[in-house]
Amino acid sequence: MFKHILIATDGSDLAQKAVTQGLALAKALGARVTALYVTEPWVAVAPGEVAMAFPVKEYEDSISANAARILDGVATEAATAGVACSGEHMKDQFPAEGIIAAAAQNACDLIVMSSHGRRGLMQVLLGSQASKVLAGSTVPVLICR
Repeated sequence: MFKHILIATDGSDLAQKAVTQGLALAKALGARVTALYVTEPWVAVAPGEVAMAFPVKEYEDSISANAARILDGVATEAATAGVACSGEHMKDQFPAEGIIAAAAQNACDLIVMSSHGRRGLMQVLLGSQASKVLAGSTVPVLICR
């Protein structure tokens, strides 16, 4: 069935549910996993005056350290479960676009991710990365809530 599963995570407790479910599915299917952490472009994170107060190098060092910590955690959990896992930090991408691109680049045949389940005005204001991935993905997407 599925041979290569992409598990998208941001390190949150909610995303951990997708990690746990994705690894359990991979173990049951004998699939390998690519764990993905996506970070947005600097200009999207710190516009205007904020960019002057917080240098780009510090931002990049911070996100790289955070990505390594999160992906190492997934790799440890995967090793404990006996699942082959590699980690990927995709920089300068918006989450949905990065997830879709990583799935294509790694020839993944399933994407596993979490959703906050926002509705109405909250979804309009904050957007829904899960909805964007569902709309743009060419492979199946498993949403964990």
